[in-house]
Amino acid sequence: MTKVRDKLVERRSFIRMREPISVAYTVAEHDKVYNVTAKDISAEGLRFQTTDKSLKEGDVLEMRLDIHAVANHVHAMGKIMWKKKLSLEDNAPFDVGTEIIDIEEDNKNTFLKFLCDLIYNLPEDAKDAKSKKR
Repeated sequence: MTKVRDKLVERRSFIRMREPISVAYTVAEHDKVYNVTAKDISAEGLRFQTTDKSLKEGDVLEMRLDIHAVANHVHAMGKIMWKKKLSLEDNAPFDVGTEIIDIEEDNKNTFLKFLCDLIYNLPEDAKDAKSKKR
């Protein structure tokens, strides 16, 4: 059985859901495309791991999110808010926190419905914990 804390990460304005999502990104105005998997996602941002050493805080990314069971990708712009190396090894990946700064207009409903479906389909223990807080 999935535990609430296995699905939620609640330190921010919006609930972050631990949901693996394929993301293809490029730094705005560059050609190289990186394919990563988001570790968690919310209405305001996402976190992923990458070996891309060139990323820095403030960089703007063009992102394509592959949402499950949706034919079209969600296209968004993100801003790197932080970057942390996961270990001291030379080739260690980085954890990267990205704020979503824009989503293509025709993708907004798809993205929000995806997030609502994730929250609506939380395991029963998450729903119980939510009702006890009230």
